[in-house]
Amino acid sequence: MSATYELRVEGHLDDHWSGRLGALTRNPDGTTTITATLADQTQLYGVLTTLRDISAVLLELRTT
Repeated sequence: MSATYELRVEGHLDDHWSGRLGALTRNPDGTTTITATLADQTQLYGVLTTLRDISAVLLELRTT
Protein backbone atom coordinates (compact mmCIF):
# COMPACT_ATOMS: atom_id res chain seq x y z
CA MET A 1 0.00 0.00 0.00
CA SER A 2 1.56 3.28 -1.05
CA ALA A 3 1.70 6.41 1.08
CA THR A 4 2.53 10.04 0.39
CA TYR A 5 5.27 11.56 2.51
CA GLU A 6 6.42 15.12 3.08
CA LEU A 7 9.99 15.58 4.20
CA ARG A 8 11.36 19.01 5.10
CA VAL A 9 15.10 19.57 4.98
CA GLU A 10 17.41 22.51 5.65
CA GLY A 11 18.48 24.53 2.64
CA HIS A 12 17.26 24.66 -0.92
CA LEU A 13 17.91 21.47 -2.86
CA ASP A 14 18.75 21.67 -6.55
CA ASP A 15 16.11 20.51 -9.06
CA HIS A 16 18.23 17.59 -10.25
CA TRP A 17 17.42 15.76 -7.01
CA SER A 18 13.70 15.58 -7.84
CA GLY A 19 14.22 12.46 -9.95
CA ARG A 20 15.54 10.52 -6.95
CA LEU A 21 13.59 12.17 -4.15
CA GLY A 22 10.24 13.45 -5.41
CA ALA A 23 8.65 16.84 -6.04
CA LEU A 24 10.67 19.69 -4.51
CA THR A 25 9.20 22.89 -3.10
CA ARG A 26 11.60 25.59 -1.94
CA ASN A 27 10.13 27.40 1.06
CA PRO A 28 10.73 31.06 1.95
CA ASP A 29 12.21 30.02 5.30
CA GLY A 30 15.25 28.50 3.55
CA THR A 31 14.02 24.90 3.65
CA THR A 32 12.92 22.45 0.97
CA THR A 33 9.82 20.26 1.19
CA ILE A 34 10.00 16.96 -0.67
CA THR A 35 6.68 15.33 -1.54
CA ALA A 36 6.82 11.72 -2.68
CA THR A 37 4.33 8.89 -3.06
CA LEU A 38 6.21 5.74 -2.16
CA ALA A 39 5.15 2.11 -2.50
CA ASP A 40 6.58 0.95 0.80
CA GLN A 41 9.04 1.66 3.60
CA THR A 42 11.90 0.29 1.52
CA GLN A 43 11.45 3.21 -0.88
CA LEU A 44 11.22 5.61 2.07
CA TYR A 45 14.53 4.28 3.38
CA GLY A 46 16.01 4.87 -0.08
CA VAL A 47 14.97 8.53 0.05
CA LEU A 48 16.34 8.87 3.59
CA THR A 49 19.62 7.26 2.52
CA THR A 50 19.95 9.71 -0.37
CA LEU A 51 19.35 12.62 2.02
CA ARG A 52 22.01 11.24 4.34
CA ASP A 53 24.46 10.78 1.47
CA ILE A 54 24.09 14.43 0.40
CA SER A 55 24.36 15.58 4.04
CA ALA A 56 20.87 17.09 4.08
CA VAL A 57 19.53 17.86 7.55
CA LEU A 58 16.09 16.30 8.00
CA LEU A 59 13.81 18.65 9.94
CA GLU A 60 10.44 16.94 9.57
CA LEU A 61 8.87 13.79 8.16
CA ARG A 62 5.14 13.21 7.95
CA THR A 63 2.59 11.26 5.99
CA THR A 64 -0.19 13.09 4.21
